[in-house]
Amino acid sequence: MICGTENDMGLHARFYELESGELLGIFRPLEQHQSYPGRLHGGVSSAILDETIGRAINMSDHDAWGVTVELSVRFRKPVPLDAEVRAVARITKDSRRLFEGSGEILLEDGTVAVEASGRYMKMPIDKIAEGDFDKEWYADERPFPEEIEL
Repeated sequence: MICGTENDMGLHARFYELESGELLGIFRPLEQHQSYPGRLHGGVSSAILDETIGRAINMSDHDAWGVTVELSVRFRKPVPLDAEVRAVARITKDSRRLFEGSGEILLEDGTVAVEASGRYMKMPIDKIAEGDFDKEWYADERPFPEEIEL
């Protein structure tokens, strides 16, 4: 649902490595991701942050992918459905088998709408996924959007 290119109801995420060492995820929600009118469902916000934090380890350890062990989410403001959703994540602790990270969904004005922290197990992709992983989790070749300000 978050990053798959073949899911018509998905968020079709794009990820960008920032100079700060953080990972930026950009998502475009659909009406099907709504909770209350005009607002992104909290479960979808949680999934966005879980995905972005879990992928952030791949910037420093190209063979590792995050499998969620624990995720804590705090909702501060509603996330509107009528704009791109931007999530920023970073690794806060890294060991041989586990890592920890944190992230935020930022509103257009830069305020934090949702924040999360989590612990993840490092695993190679062949232990997690079956099938055509490259087709679903492709490297986004589109250029970094110039209008992004963080």
